[in-house]
Amino acid sequence: MLRSASSLTARRLFARTYATAASPHALVLLEHRNGALESGSLSALTAAQELGGEVTGIVIGGPEQVDAVLEKAKKLKGLTALLHASSPQYASPVPEIISPLFEKLLASGTPYTHLVSSHSSAAKSLVPRLAAKLGVPAVSDIISVSHDTESNATTFSRPIYAGNAIATVRAPSSLPIKLFTVRSTAYTAASTEDSVTVEAKAVEPVEVTDSPTQHVKTDFTQSDRPELGAASRIVSGGRALKNAETFNKTIEPLADVLGAAIGASRAAVDAGYADNSLQVGQTGKIVAPELYIALGISGAIQHLAGMKDSKLIVAVNKDADAPIFQVADVGLVADLFDVVPELVEKLKQ
Repeated sequence: MLRSASSLTARRLFARTYATAASPHALVLLEHRNGALESGSLSALTAAQELGGEVTGIVIGGPEQVDAVLEKAKKLKGLTALLHASSPQYASPVPEIISPLFEKLLASGTPYTHLVSSHSSAAKSLVPRLAAKLGVPAVSDIISVSHDTESNATTFSRPIYAGNAIATVRAPSSLPIKLFTVRSTAYTAASTEDSVTVEAKAVEPVEVTDSPTQHVKTDFTQSDRPELGAASRIVSGGRALKNAETFNKTIEPLADVLGAAIGASRAAVDAGYADNSLQVGQTGKIVAPELYIALGISGAIQHLAGMKDSKLIVAVNKDADAPIFQVADVGLVADLFDVVPELVEKLKQ
């Protein structure tokens, strides 16, 4: 009888431990800039909710930066808890300085089962470093996620081969923590609601005195136009626009009348027509606006990977066989230098 009771107690303990482990609890990195939460992080928050468990957000930055964004973060729908850590060292996202904080938060015994982030420039440096430090793999740029509470495994989908194939990746229950980044265009951004107020808890920062990397400066391209990654309308130009002067003279009037952001193909950027920050594609920005207008862009695989999820794609190209027409909803075989001025005049009317 004693052996039987002992065995029963052990089974109950095992069941209770397994149930706790199988209940996902995501820690979401909420990035911010100039007092506003990044839209990519809000998409990551939406993805984290699909795990089906608790969702804790964390805001990191300098003291003034955190104060500016914390009240907005408290009102995010989908959060069950909110952490914040402020230090002058955290004013810029240097992964060597920030990662010790996450190592502490994700150490053995903490409740978090997943670390979630947008597939941002900062996360591309931070998440792989964390994965190496914690001895676990990381899954990047996912477009879907699901969690099986019975097996405690998480399944992801992510595009490969420039988006021409979708890979299914399964993270088994044996992993103590699962790290992944989210493609922002795959999820709607989480919204705020005045009736929602999540209590914010301060986390003691981990000071780093021997970092091999220090932040020097950050250069921003100043523009009155919408930010390319978050714009609802984008006008992009390709190599057919001849030079930088012609690129600006042709693209800007159309973007102005539409209130659109300006993008460019890799060929246009490499030729010096546009700044690197405007590049759309696999090695540039991944966008999915309501309207994407491609002018003089042939549609190389690299470019299509960055914009083919747009809701309405309009293409203008003299080459009727250009690959861009295979993904375009509206295609016009014509000279863009004739079409664009006429289109601008019609839109002004």
